[in-house]
Amino acid sequence: QVQLVESGGGLVQAGGSLRLSCAASGGSFTINTMGWYRQVPGSQRELVAGIATGGSTNYADSVKGRFTISRDSVKNTVYLQMNSLKPEDTAVYYCYSRGTWGPGLRYERWGQGTQVTVSS
Repeated sequence: QVQLVESGGGLVQAGGSLRLSCAASGGSFTINTMGWYRQVPGSQRELVAGIATGGSTNYADSVKGRFTISRDSVKNTVYLQMNSLKPEDTAVYYCYSRGTWGPGLRYERWGQGTQVTVSS
């Protein structure tokens, strides 16, 4: 079974930076996409950024130009570099991964979530 382990959340002042990491592990699997969603209490989870196997990326309009997603395919790890953070970026950030494992079975996995708090 594929498992995701996140790290890198925390408290930062507005204008500061944080870097989130998410490592996938667990047997024989092929990652198609990895990325990050975020969620604040009372709201739906929203896509922040995603990256596909070929390197194509997509971002929420609210983070374009400030956040950068990257991926280390050897380490099966995805990173989210968050710069110029704003108080409205405060949320729990969840890593996700979609792909196939074992005999070609599709999977979708989520990390445990990491809190990002941006103070004004």
